[in-house]
Amino acid sequence: MKVTADQNKCCGAGNCVLLVPEVFDQREEDGIVVLLDEEPPEHLRAAVREASDMCPASAIAVHEDT
Repeated sequence: MKVTADQNKCCGAGNCVLLVPEVFDQREEDGIVVLLDEEPPEHLRAAVREASDMCPASAIAVHEDT
């Protein structure tokens, strides 16, 4: 799995940070997403998928391994 986060789309809702703080953070000045781990470990992948699904701005994309 590879994760990308589009800071231009992000609206700063913070759902991703609440769901997977090991993978996502927010900038202090404006709340925009910061990706901490673009290749999260197996035990976090389900939560990362959920964070992507729950993102109101569709700023998080999950690319599955092939």
